[in-house]
Amino acid sequence: MVQRSIAAMVLVTALAVAGCVPLWVGAGVVGVVGGYSVSPDTVEGTVPYALEEVWDTAKEIVSIMGYISEEGPNGTQVIATIGGSRVTVTLMSINLSTTKISVKARKAFMPKIDVAQDVYTKIVNALGDLG
Repeated sequence: MVQRSIAAMVLVTALAVAGCVPLWVGAGVVGVVGGYSVSPDTVEGTVPYALEEVWDTAKEIVSIMGYISEEGPNGTQVIATIGGSRVTVTLMSINLSTTKISVKARKAFMPKIDVAQDVYTKIVNALGDLG
């Protein structure tokens, strides 16, 4: 047990020192909200809800957190400003009852993964409250 703990600490430290912040941040949060992947500026995941339900919820959450500047075609993308960051929420229907959510956040060309995680988590939690 102690060896596993030490090995985990060494792995996290090695990743942090190597500059793999998204990887070790993602390793710490996977499973928190249905398991999602993290890249330098994007949080993605799938939810067991139809595209229309996710679209309505995403628009509501984003409009509460900031202001919407653009809406994409066919209810698949919304672009907003939240806390000074440009946030893009993109939805893709996997099938009739499953939708992929992708939230990208950047501020002055720098990734803002904390904002993307916050928006994604709030959308997923709001969907859970519906069901």
